[in-house]
Amino acid sequence: MASLVYNTGLNAALTGGVDFDTDTFKVMLVTSSYTPDKDAHEDRADVTNEVTGTGYTAGGDTSAVTVTKDDANDRIDVEFADVSFTNATITAAAGVIYKSTGTDTTDTLIAYLDFGGDVSSTNGTFTVSVTTPLRFQN
Repeated sequence: MASLVYNTGLNAALTGGVDFDTDTFKVMLVTSSYTPDKDAHEDRADVTNEVTGTGYTAGGDTSAVTVTKDDANDRIDVEFADVSFTNATITAAAGVIYKSTGTDTTDTLIAYLDFGGDVSSTNGTFTVSVTTPLRFQN
Protein backbone atom coordinates (compact mmCIF):
# COMPACT_ATOMS: atom_id res chain seq x y z
CA MET A 1 0.00 0.00 0.00
CA ALA A 2 1.31 3.46 -0.82
CA SER A 3 1.49 6.35 1.61
CA LEU A 4 -1.61 8.54 1.67
CA VAL A 5 -3.37 11.51 3.24
CA TYR A 6 -6.65 10.65 4.96
CA ASN A 7 -9.61 12.64 3.57
CA THR A 8 -10.70 13.62 7.07
CA GLY A 9 -7.26 15.12 7.73
CA LEU A 10 -7.28 17.10 4.52
CA ASN A 11 -10.80 18.32 5.22
CA ALA A 12 -9.87 19.31 8.77
CA ALA A 13 -6.79 21.18 7.51
CA LEU A 14 -8.87 23.19 5.06
CA THR A 15 -11.82 23.90 7.35
CA GLY A 16 -10.00 24.85 10.56
CA GLY A 17 -10.24 21.55 12.42
CA VAL A 18 -6.45 21.22 12.38
CA ASP A 19 -3.93 23.95 13.18
CA PHE A 20 -0.46 22.78 12.20
CA ASP A 21 1.10 25.68 14.16
CA THR A 22 -0.47 24.93 17.54
CA ASP A 23 -1.99 21.42 17.64
CA THR A 24 -0.09 18.36 18.91
CA PHE A 25 0.68 15.67 16.34
CA LYS A 26 1.84 12.14 16.98
CA VAL A 27 3.15 9.23 14.95
CA MET A 28 1.94 5.76 15.89
CA LEU A 29 3.28 2.54 14.42
CA VAL A 30 1.17 -0.22 12.87
CA THR A 31 1.81 -3.72 11.58
CA SER A 32 1.26 -4.95 8.04
CA SER A 33 -2.15 -6.25 9.17
CA TYR A 34 -3.56 -2.72 9.20
CA THR A 35 -5.16 -1.67 5.90
CA PRO A 36 -5.73 2.08 5.75
CA ASP A 37 -8.93 3.42 4.23
CA LYS A 38 -8.48 7.07 3.28
CA ASP A 39 -12.26 7.49 2.95
CA ALA A 40 -13.64 5.62 5.96
CA HIS A 41 -10.89 5.96 8.57
CA GLU A 42 -11.30 9.27 10.35
CA ASP A 43 -9.92 8.99 13.89
CA ARG A 44 -7.38 6.94 15.82
CA ALA A 45 -10.10 4.53 16.96
CA ASP A 46 -10.37 3.40 13.31
CA VAL A 47 -6.72 2.29 13.25
CA THR A 48 -6.13 -1.38 14.05
CA ASN A 49 -3.03 -3.50 14.63
CA GLU A 50 -0.86 -0.96 16.43
CA VAL A 51 2.55 -2.44 17.24
CA THR A 52 3.45 -3.55 20.73
CA GLY A 53 6.88 -4.13 22.14
CA THR A 54 9.66 -2.88 24.34
CA GLY A 55 10.47 0.81 23.92
CA TYR A 56 7.18 1.67 22.25
CA THR A 57 4.29 3.41 24.00
CA ALA A 58 0.75 2.90 22.72
CA GLY A 59 -0.36 5.94 20.72
CA GLY A 60 3.15 6.66 19.51
CA ASP A 61 5.20 9.78 20.13
CA THR A 62 4.95 13.49 19.43
CA SER A 63 6.30 14.96 16.19
CA ALA A 64 7.10 18.66 15.93
CA VAL A 65 5.64 20.42 12.90
CA THR A 66 7.10 23.15 10.70
CA VAL A 67 4.90 25.10 8.29
CA THR A 68 6.66 26.93 5.45
CA LYS A 69 5.00 29.30 3.00
CA ASP A 70 6.78 29.18 -0.36
CA ASP A 71 5.64 32.12 -2.50
CA ALA A 72 8.10 31.31 -5.29
CA ASN A 73 6.40 27.95 -5.88
CA ASP A 74 2.90 28.97 -4.68
CA ARG A 75 2.64 26.33 -1.96
CA ILE A 76 2.58 25.60 1.74
CA ASP A 77 4.75 22.74 3.03
CA VAL A 78 3.89 21.01 6.31
CA GLU A 79 6.89 19.03 7.59
CA PHE A 80 6.84 16.56 10.47
CA ALA A 81 10.00 15.98 12.53
CA ASP A 82 11.52 12.53 12.95
CA VAL A 83 10.17 10.40 15.79
CA SER A 84 12.47 7.91 17.54
CA PHE A 85 11.74 5.06 19.90
CA THR A 86 14.86 4.09 21.89
CA ASN A 87 15.77 0.66 23.22
CA ALA A 88 12.95 -0.60 21.04
CA THR A 89 12.20 -4.18 20.07
CA ILE A 90 9.39 -3.80 17.55
CA THR A 91 8.38 -4.54 13.97
CA ALA A 92 6.29 -2.03 12.03
CA ALA A 93 5.14 -1.69 8.43
CA ALA A 94 3.88 1.88 8.59
CA GLY A 95 3.35 4.99 10.66
CA VAL A 96 0.12 6.93 11.13
CA ILE A 97 0.28 10.68 11.77
CA TYR A 98 -2.64 12.11 13.70
CA LYS A 99 -3.73 15.24 15.55
CA SER A 100 -3.72 14.25 19.21
CA THR A 101 -6.58 15.32 21.47
CA GLY A 102 -5.87 12.61 24.03
CA THR A 103 -8.94 10.56 23.06
CA ASP A 104 -8.78 7.98 20.27
CA THR A 105 -12.31 8.77 19.02
CA THR A 106 -11.45 12.46 18.48
CA ASP A 107 -7.81 12.14 17.34
CA THR A 108 -7.93 13.22 13.66
CA LEU A 109 -6.02 11.02 11.20
CA ILE A 110 -3.71 13.01 8.92
CA ALA A 111 -1.47 10.63 6.94
CA TYR A 112 -0.37 7.02 6.52
CA LEU A 113 3.37 6.45 5.94
CA ASP A 114 4.10 3.15 4.20
CA PHE A 115 7.60 1.84 5.03
CA GLY A 116 7.55 -0.48 1.99
CA GLY A 117 7.61 -3.62 4.16
CA ASP A 118 8.29 -4.66 7.73
CA VAL A 119 11.04 -2.76 9.53
CA SER A 120 12.38 -4.16 12.80
CA SER A 121 14.47 -2.99 15.68
CA THR A 122 15.97 -5.22 18.37
CA ASN A 123 16.91 -3.24 21.49
CA GLY A 124 17.87 -0.34 19.25
CA THR A 125 16.56 2.99 18.05
CA PHE A 126 13.59 2.82 15.69
CA THR A 127 13.29 6.13 13.81
CA VAL A 128 10.43 7.28 11.61
CA SER A 129 11.53 9.93 9.10
CA VAL A 130 8.89 11.79 7.15
CA THR A 131 10.93 12.63 4.08
CA THR A 132 8.18 14.27 2.02
CA PRO A 133 6.15 17.16 3.44
CA LEU A 134 2.42 17.46 3.09
CA ARG A 135 2.06 19.97 0.30
CA PHE A 136 -0.80 22.32 -0.38
CA GLN A 137 -0.18 23.90 -3.76
CA ASN A 138 -2.01 26.49 -5.79
